[in-house]
Amino acid sequence: MFKLDPIKNMNTEERYKYMNLLLKAQLSSEKNDLANISNATGIIMACVDRLNWAGFYILRDDELVLGPFQGLPACNRIKIGNGVCGTAVATKKVQLIPDVNLFPGHIACDSASNSELVIPIIKENKVYGVLDLDSPYKERFTNLEEEYFIKFVGILNEYINWEMI
Repeated sequence: MFKLDPIKNMNTEERYKYMNLLLKAQLSSEKNDLANISNATGIIMACVDRLNWAGFYILRDDELVLGPFQGLPACNRIKIGNGVCGTAVATKKVQLIPDVNLFPGHIACDSASNSELVIPIIKENKVYGVLDLDSPYKERFTNLEEEYFIKFVGILNEYINWEMI
């Protein structure tokens, strides 16, 4: 059982530290990878404010396929190099986009999204997909979110066999 009452009195960085502790607890107590990444999206939505979407796209052949998420229905498939998620895979770099409307080729799965943070999932130098976070607020994501979500994906990589997802 997750205890979320403590986050009410935490500052942003404390929330992110707690989020990563919750993730470790989830991953260490359950062996099913799909269940774990599904719950990872719930942990994000419970701990991070001002989001309208959090989820995974998993690399299959030469495109990203929608994985577990929380939010409105999203694009089912994204080609590598297209949009923010496809760019993160093509470049193998985090994409912190303050205003998605200024990003060339942005794919608007949800027209309410105005900023985006995408962390590529890379394990042993192989890209397996991305963790995608969207917000209806411009400039929602900062270096603090980038830092803690890189750690979040690092924790996932310790436990998840991405080839089995």
